[in-house]
Amino acid sequence: MRKINIIYLSVLAALIMPVIISCDSRERLYIYNWTYYTPDSVIEKFEKEYNCRVIYDEFASNEDMYAKLMANQGKRGGYDVVFPSKDYVPIMIRQDMLERIDKSKLSNLGNIDPEVLRIASYDPEMEYSVPYFYGAAGIIVNTARVPYFERSWSIFGREDLKGRMTMLDDMREVIGGALAFLGCSVNTVNPVYVTAARDLINNLWKPNLVKFDAESFGKGYANGDFWVVHGYPEAVFEEIADLPQLLADTVFFIPREGGPSYIDNMCILKGARNIDLAHKFIDFIHRPEIYAEFVDEFGLPATVNMAARNYKKGFSAYSEEDLLYTELVDDLGEDLELYINAWFNSIRVGD
Repeated sequence: MRKINIIYLSVLAALIMPVIISCDSRERLYIYNWTYYTPDSVIEKFEKEYNCRVIYDEFASNEDMYAKLMANQGKRGGYDVVFPSKDYVPIMIRQDMLERIDKSKLSNLGNIDPEVLRIASYDPEMEYSVPYFYGAAGIIVNTARVPYFERSWSIFGREDLKGRMTMLDDMREVIGGALAFLGCSVNTVNPVYVTAARDLINNLWKPNLVKFDAESFGKGYANGDFWVVHGYPEAVFEEIADLPQLLADTVFFIPREGGPSYIDNMCILKGARNIDLAHKFIDFIHRPEIYAEFVDEFGLPATVNMAARNYKKGFSAYSEEDLLYTELVDDLGEDLELYINAWFNSIRVGD
């Protein structure tokens, strides 16, 4: 009898669900964004104010995002708003993947720091992109497990931490860190330097890593599997927010040698279903109180939105000044092949 009831209920649910969904006549906004990057509270406020529903999908790297969109040419995965980094915006512009931004629909662009626009040389007039966040990955350390360490990329060469460390599964971040450690630009196109960075990673860092990981390093750090992780602080602090002792024992730093930094952007994809609502979302994000809510949620500085600095209340894992030691990752054009060969034909081989 129980089996019959379960089957009956399953069939009934299958019949009812489409009706429930069809009754939801709200406009939909399809967003493709980085993991841990827009608070649920912000999404909920936007949905309430504009009587819409946000469908939110996530990616772990620019490469993953770009590959998925290219695989769905013509549909672009059905997304409206996507969040590429600085080096991918010009690629997407050249390939006609983005709609032009209608700045007449955006009332909060005046809140964006002019210095950020100055260094956003890929699109300084915001024709196709609006800056979302200017920041950097770094290194997170559990000081209870690792009480002594240098604030340097050299930590990944420590054999005593073998099997307790991860680095991002991100070509430009990892190779960029090695280049910075060697005293080179993270955007060098000199094959000698890229080869030296590749060999450093393969010979000294990779043997000590559990894996290259851009998706679950925050969870792995929170449950104690990893003691040192290369990654974005928001991904870790979100996971340990309810673990007060681990939170107290956690340190984030940008290595003293510097490293890659990024500007992530809000862009509207060509063929977006709801361009008007996409503009409303971009403008909503740059309301000072909303932007402050975003950065406070993840322990980030209000790097892009100047007005939000007056609303910010929480701590920041790093400051705007810390970014002075970093270098923005550029679009290298055809020279990107140097990095692709080093990453996919050597560093990531066998993983």
